Amino acid sequence: DRLPILISFAVGPLLGAVYLDILPHAFGEAENVRTMAATVLGGILLFFVVEKLVLWRHCHEEQCEAHDPHRPANDHGRSALMITIGDTVHNFVDGILIAAAFLADVQIGIVTALAIMAHEVPQEVGDFLILLNSGYSKRKAFAVNMLTSVAMVVGGLVGYAALSVLEQWIPTLLGLAAASMLYVSVADLIPGLHKRPELHHSAAEIVLIGFGIAAIGLAHVAVQHVH
Repeated sequence: DRLPILISFAVGPLLGAVYLDILPHAFGEAENVRTMAATVLGGILLFFVVEKLVLWRHCHEEQCEAHDPHRPANDHGRSALMITIGDTVHNFVDGILIAAAFLADVQIGIVTALAIMAHEVPQEVGDFLILLNSGYSKRKAFAVNMLTSVAMVVGGLVGYAALSVLEQWIPTLLGLAAASMLYVSVADLIPGLHKRPELHHSAAEIVLIGFGIAAIGLAHVAVQHVH
């Protein structure tokens, strides 16, 4: 089963998107750095509570996986729920940003849209793998990815209609999106990788995480050349 190894690649785009894209943008737009940091911290705690609620529900419906040392590889939808929430919020904000760029200048809007699409490709691949790891079929994982992408269109339409109202909320929304992706990668995915401590598995995981981060970094380099 190659899925646990491929999850390593999913970690890379998540961490890359958070630290190379979302958080720099969020802190750049925020009026107060400390408030922005508190938003990210609050988001991490929020998603911790969400995961606890999902676990509580699961433990009341069947044998609790948290008490089973031989639990299956998938996480019964916990990561899927949080990554879907975070990706939807992120895509919604991206839609608002694209709308704002087009309102400023058509050329800037086109460049912004291309840049966001370049960032989304490796991240969406990672999200797809996370959904598979949560027990989703390939068809269902693809459908969920498509639905979260619709949030970008909704964000664009809403942003075009009410940009002045939503602009002040962009840093907060970005902070919450970053918190969800950071929580999923660090709290849910990385601990699972430690269950395969063999040297060849560990080396492959490190390389794939690096590739995932590099994919986000290369997207930034490509966008800079376009500019």
